[in-house]
Amino acid sequence: MATFREKFQKRQARIRRQVRKAAGDRPRLSVFRSGRHIYAQVIDDRAGRTLAAASSLDKELKGKLAKGCDKDAAGQVGKLVAERAVKEGIKEVIFDRGGYRFHGRVKALADGAREAGLSF
Repeated sequence: MATFREKFQKRQARIRRQVRKAAGDRPRLSVFRSGRHIYAQVIDDRAGRTLAAASSLDKELKGKLAKGCDKDAAGQVGKLVAERAVKEGIKEVIFDRGGYRFHGRVKALADGAREAGLSF
């Protein structure tokens, strides 16, 4: 019987494969959430490099946030990563939820990124 971690990794690989197939020329907005923080990166898979990144540990956000693991923090991280991506000239991305359900903190991050100018 597969463990939770094995199932998660299988789901994550399946989602990432589908996202890369559908992406075309668009970079991917990848999300990672831990128990204490949330992280987001805009990644160009063709070049293999990160174009923009933000997390709840960034100096710009750390003083403003009460906690790094709530929906408010996720929304702020989404706005920050979107601002950095737009500054780099990126306006369209494809969203990679990374095996997590699209609700709660992941959804808040996506909504924050959309508010700040990214479209997906």
